[in-house]
Amino acid sequence: MAAPRRRTSAELQMNGGLMPPSAHVIPSSRGGGGGGAPSREDHPVTTNGGGPAHRAAKPRGGGSSVCSATKVSGRRRPAGRMPLWRVFIFASVALNVAALPLLLHQYIVNQPHHPGVVSPDQQRHACAPQPGTSGAAARAPSTGKPSVTSDSVINLDHGDPTMFEAFWRETGDAAELVIPGWQTMSYFSDVGNVCWFMEPLFDQQVRRLHRTVGNAAVDGYHVLVGTGSTQLFMAALYALSPADADQPTSVVSTAPYYSSYPAVTDFLRSGLFRWAGDANSFVGDSYIELVCSPNNPDGAIRDAVLSSGAGKAVHDLAYYWPQYTPITRRADHDIMLFTVSKSTGHAGTRIGWALVKDREVARRMTKFVELNTIGVSKDSQLRAAKVLGAVSDGYDVGGGGASRHRLFDFGRRKMVERWRMLREAAAASGAFSLPAETSGQCNFANETAANNPGTSYAHGQTMA
Repeated sequence: MAAPRRRTSAELQMNGGLMPPSAHVIPSSRGGGGGGAPSREDHPVTTNGGGPAHRAAKPRGGGSSVCSATKVSGRRRPAGRMPLWRVFIFASVALNVAALPLLLHQYIVNQPHHPGVVSPDQQRHACAPQPGTSGAAARAPSTGKPSVTSDSVINLDHGDPTMFEAFWRETGDAAELVIPGWQTMSYFSDVGNVCWFMEPLFDQQVRRLHRTVGNAAVDGYHVLVGTGSTQLFMAALYALSPADADQPTSVVSTAPYYSSYPAVTDFLRSGLFRWAGDANSFVGDSYIELVCSPNNPDGAIRDAVLSSGAGKAVHDLAYYWPQYTPITRRADHDIMLFTVSKSTGHAGTRIGWALVKDREVARRMTKFVELNTIGVSKDSQLRAAKVLGAVSDGYDVGGGGASRHRLFDFGRRKMVERWRMLREAAAASGAFSLPAETSGQCNFANETAANNPGTSYAHGQTMA
């Protein structure tokens, strides 16, 4: 029996690699005449890999391609006729493609609240401009804020510092920034700094603003940058918790405390630390106390309540700015946390910073941020530096025209107005009460100033 003949490249091309080739390939006759099939020889060629390959010799004659016709079971099939099995496959694919949009439409209509799916009606409603908006305002991206009526005084859903927008609209280009496409491409910013991914300009503007306001000491401190102060809060817990301890370090805070403290502390179920509740009821020597001052939610000025050689404290001073409270002293704690969200209102920039005395603690906090996010957005740092610089410019002596753009003055007026409205609403309702107003000597404003916290803590009244 004759050895099986190897398939040629022409045969593979003709069959598309989908069906076995026929036993014979019949090319068109030379010059349109004669029906004899030319002899076919395989010519070895060298591939890039160095091994032999085969290609079919071209037919002798000026006829059309070798693939013009085939002989199957002794019968000739006209050129160009598509096999029946290909027709079926093509029809099946076409029907599926045509039916897919109909199925998706039906699914979306019947499941309007399915996570991640928005019906056409919902999309039109979400994209429609709000009443009273036009021009650029109507085309502006969504703020993501819950919808409220025009006469709403209080939104209890979520805090969002957009009250500062009016101020920043008036500053013109003082806080504008253009970053070229080639800039901020490297991971590294200042390799000689403990916080090697922090932009030097951000470091400079943080120190400048604190010296201007007088709310925190910066000389002898390491400045660290984070993606919001929450990341730095986590970094502090990591840095202060001994890795070789038998039990996780207890994390406490005096009640009422910021609602996110317990959730953030236990979110990853770390073996290094765990939430232990109210500092007033804590018993033990090893702990990390979170001191929020002014406190969220009641606005009280606080100090640490625990004292132990093995205990540590982290001071969250997000609201220690002149628009919220009198600046009575220059804070000089071991670890102090701040954020642009509360200081300037730029919550969406997601930048916070820490002032840390101890170099080793600063190094460990930096390591946490490195492992967590491999640094912090340079674009956000540069924008935050520009914003902080604009705030300081407004209070520089001899600042000229820029001096009229004073953020803390604007913020205090806004907070006084909002607290007045809130107290009026509480008095009119009779359903809840607010803490009594307090005041103190503000070293920044050089006058007695009321305490107007950025958060409120209401007590419900028992109704008869």
